[in-house]
Order: sequence, then C-alpha cells, then structure tokens
Amino acid sequence: MIGLVGIDVDGTLVGKTGEVAPRVWEAVELARAKGIRLALCSGRPAFGRAVEYARRLDAAGWHAFQNGASIVNLPTGQSRSVPLPPAAVQAFITKARANGAVLELYSDRDWVEESSAPWAVAHAALLGVKFERRTFESLAGLAVRAQWLLTSEQATQFMSRPHSGLEVSQSTSPLMPGTQFVGFTSEGVSKASAMRTIALEYGIAMQDVMYIGDSGNDISALRVAGHPIAMANADPAVIKVAERVVAHVDDGGVADALRIAIATA
Repeated sequence: MIGLVGIDVDGTLVGKTGEVAPRVWEAVELARAKGIRLALCSGRPAFGRAVEYARRLDAAGWHAFQNGASIVNLPTGQSRSVPLPPAAVQAFITKARANGAVLELYSDRDWVEESSAPWAVAHAALLGVKFERRTFESLAGLAVRAQWLLTSEQATQFMSRPHSGLEVSQSTSPLMPGTQFVGFTSEGVSKASAMRTIALEYGIAMQDVMYIGDSGNDISALRVAGHPIAMANADPAVIKVAERVVAHVDDGGVADALRIAIATA
C-alpha cells in the first residue's frame, strides 16, 4: 500500500499555464480520502505559491521546500531544516558581488537577492512574492539554500565543478524557459533526504512511498522511493530511473500517478 506521495512543483504539478489541472485536485481529494499522505517536495521556498499548493495537498502535514533544505509542518511550524555552512554562504555572496550574477539566498521563511536583473524580477513573480532588492546580510534566519539563475552554458560549468561540503542540483521551470536554476544545499541534503525525513515522521517505509518528478533535482528522491514516477515531459535522465511514466504536466499527469497510488489503498 502506498502511504505517502511526494510531488514536485515546476514541470510536475504546474506546467506552462502556471495553474494546476482541475483533474489533479480531484485526484488529490480522492487520495486523501483513502488516507494517503501528500507532501510537496519542491525547489521553491516555503512561502508564496508553493505554500498554497502544500496547504491544498495536505494542510495538516509535512512538506519539503528548497530541494529538501526546508522541511516544515504547516500547522505547527516545526522545522527539520538544515542550514548551509556559513563559509559557503560568504563565498557565494563574494562571487555574486564580483560578477553581478543573480544569486538568491533563502531561509525557511525569507529570501534575499541584491540583483534587480529581469531574471530576478521574473522569478519573484513566479514564486508569487513581491520583488524587493535587499542586501544578503538582511536575510531573516539562517540560510538553508543558495540558488543561481543562469544560462545553460553557465549551469553546465557550475555543475561540472567540485563543491566540497555541498549538494548541487539543477532544475528548470516551464514558466521561465531559457533559465537554469542551480541550487546549493548542505552536503547530504536533497529531495531524497527530505522524503526520508517525512516518511519517518509518518512511520511509513520508503518502499511504500511514491515520488513524482520531472527534473534533475528529483532524481535523488526517485531513487529512494519504492514507486518512482516520471512525467511525460521529464528529462531523459529522470525517465531512466522511473518505474512508470504518466501524462504530460499540461495534461494533469499527476492525477494519473495518484490514481495508481489510490488503487493500492
């Protein structure tokens, strides 16, 4: 029996329209009625639209944000988050100020960026938050994730370099074509570690966990879940590690995955 389903956002829950297909929400209601726990597991932060999606999936549950660096219980505010090493944070800040690249720093409940480039403004709109240029030092709380907004060529360079003590992941969004998001969390922190933590909170074995994703930052979670599901629009590397492939995000493929889970209940 599948007792927990982890669901990515961009390219999985949300496609080019920026909206969740109605049939997905119908399947969500059916899954919850069967007692299946649903957990958002996104690279997005724990505020803005991501929290709205999480509440609709399970307002009383645990959800993972920031590629697993922020793990929070919505009703209680409890956190299982892991901060970045301070030295790494300072190194990112120094690099961003030297080359003018778009760097975002996130804590559980806050984010900052010093750039006012079009990419930065567009990403704030995607997240559903007001854009406000602030100093990195003004971040409220400990930084749990750093994220660069890059071109494909720049992202390839970042991904090819060693990053001691850190986890690095790459993702995209249908709502910002041409932009590569390269995120950094502490070593050992990923969507896989987040799903393990949430499963432990619920007392559910990983063999009874389904995970649905489409991008490179989902691969770690797909590898540890007993039921790894890829979207039809997923990267080839994601499809390779999946047990099944469901419909395209714009066709509400998450609903197909949830019905597979429901059938086991």
